[in-house]
Amino acid sequence: MSAFRKIMMATIAAAALAGNVAAQDVKVLRIGLDGGENEADQVRRTECVKPGLIAATGVSEVQLFPSPNYNGVIQGLLGGTIDLAVMGAASYAAVYIKDPNAVTPVLTTKQADGSTGYYSIMVARKDSGIKTLADAKGKKLGFADPDSTSGYLVPNVALPKATGAPVKQYFAETGFGGGHENLVLGVLDKKFDVGTTFGSGQGDWAQGYTSGNLHQMVTKGLLDMDDIVEVWKSPLIPNGPLMVSQKLPADLQKKVTAYFAELPKTDKSCFESFTGGGYVDWAPVDQSFYQTIIDARKAVIGG
Repeated sequence: MSAFRKIMMATIAAAALAGNVAAQDVKVLRIGLDGGENEADQVRRTECVKPGLIAATGVSEVQLFPSPNYNGVIQGLLGGTIDLAVMGAASYAAVYIKDPNAVTPVLTTKQADGSTGYYSIMVARKDSGIKTLADAKGKKLGFADPDSTSGYLVPNVALPKATGAPVKQYFAETGFGGGHENLVLGVLDKKFDVGTTFGSGQGDWAQGYTSGNLHQMVTKGLLDMDDIVEVWKSPLIPNGPLMVSQKLPADLQKKVTAYFAELPKTDKSCFESFTGGGYVDWAPVDQSFYQTIIDARKAVIGG
């Protein structure tokens, strides 16, 4: 064997060993929770994945990191203090615009009909007399969060097309509810006349559709759909991704992805809990699936 070949083989072996050591050095996986609903419920829904992730990846611990808003998780993914999260497409776009190599979108949720999208839904109190966008003109509009796809980005793109006027001209005032759950509660409490949240747009209105914030609130007993009306529904939005940090070793990224990909089969109840219910499986995705949302975020919010 030539000296050059010996050096090359030694280099490859050293690189492989370094990769294994790096993977072994990761003792904790950190899951970010974005504040779309109250912290206790998010933690309760998510903690079922801990034992399976530990078994599948070999880490010693899985930690949950609730944030009061979307930006906390976004910054955690950018800074490497969060290893994975499921968030809306606009949140992924925020990460991608800042650092295209920070995370990889690997999976997104799929509804029973095979679709991988949902809707921004504007609601009002039933007793407000607001039934259409025309009725909402000059009223106070509430958004969920400035980094929410359905609760801010898409309405700011789609509403001007529907109303023929910029959002700030059409509505008397706008504000933020502090997450989707709080936004709907704000509408019910008359803090806002109308507000934007999200749902699958499929199934029974009385159940808050089959999935999304309205459905979750009905399930938890926080909302009676008879108390609100749907004022507007957006074009279809791509479901948000499960994002995995590229700072994790490649083999660990694959193990994390494989665990979640199999979760609907290995533990259906945990899959339903983790994803908020109303979904039947995952679908594989990559960056291209979210390009329209990336472009929209650049146009509306910037980098």
